[in-house]
Amino acid sequence: MSEDDSSNSHAPERRSWLERISSALSGEPTTREDLVELLRDAQADGLIAADTLRMMEGAIAVSDLTVGDVMIPRSQMVALPAEAKFLDLMKLVVESGHSRFPVHGEEKDEILGILLAKDLLRGVVADHGPGTIHELLRPAVLIPESKRLDVLLREFRQSRNHMAIVIDEHGGVAGLVTIEDVLEQIVGDIDDEHDDAEDPNALIAAQADGQFVVDALTPIGDFNERFKADFDDDEYDTIGGLVVAAIGHLPEAGEELTLGRFVFRVASADARRIHAFHVGVLGDA
Repeated sequence: MSEDDSSNSHAPERRSWLERISSALSGEPTTREDLVELLRDAQADGLIAADTLRMMEGAIAVSDLTVGDVMIPRSQMVALPAEAKFLDLMKLVVESGHSRFPVHGEEKDEILGILLAKDLLRGVVADHGPGTIHELLRPAVLIPESKRLDVLLREFRQSRNHMAIVIDEHGGVAGLVTIEDVLEQIVGDIDDEHDDAEDPNALIAAQADGQFVVDALTPIGDFNERFKADFDDDEYDTIGGLVVAAIGHLPEAGEELTLGRFVFRVASADARRIHAFHVGVLGDA
């Protein structure tokens, strides 16, 4: 069989799949809600996978979100002082594990530019390298909290920038946002090579009072194995996704939900997601 024949061997199958998708969407939805409903029907009929559906829903939802919905707030930013020594800057970079950093002057609202970790490393090891950090800075992109995420994503792609500084209505620094923050709204959490490998034992920690602290990103399968539970993981991958779906909204810290023999109380959360639960097992002493 020729290479051309081989490459076309699945063409009928692909056409059939596309025809089935077209048939599922033949209702010509007139609203975004109609479109999402049709996509969910397509997933229920086995035309698309659950993960694909979640990405499609995420892509649709992005146009309703603004930078303020997903940004890293100022209090959690890792920003570098411009006048620090190179060795001190290297220590901060290594401890954080990030690859891009806002650099500020005497005031933290005075953003001088963006420093890439690789530029700092080159500057440190180079013979007759830069005398100050200022020579390594790249221009900082400043954006308002109200900018729509789909617009920002397009600008990130066109400019090849990966980070922007978010400015509040008074001109002060409100936070920062990266292209990863935007993409995670579509595809879910993204781990890179600098993220710590997941330790299943660290995701579920027993407490002295008999309860457990459970990371919201704990895979449902791991939760089931640890507690001999039988939660379905066909639709949701993590225990956080399962609980949020059962509650029907993104809960705040302190909200509780009982599922089967488990009581989930939100231990920590922000405007974007749940981070951890306190979990009690009904019937346990």
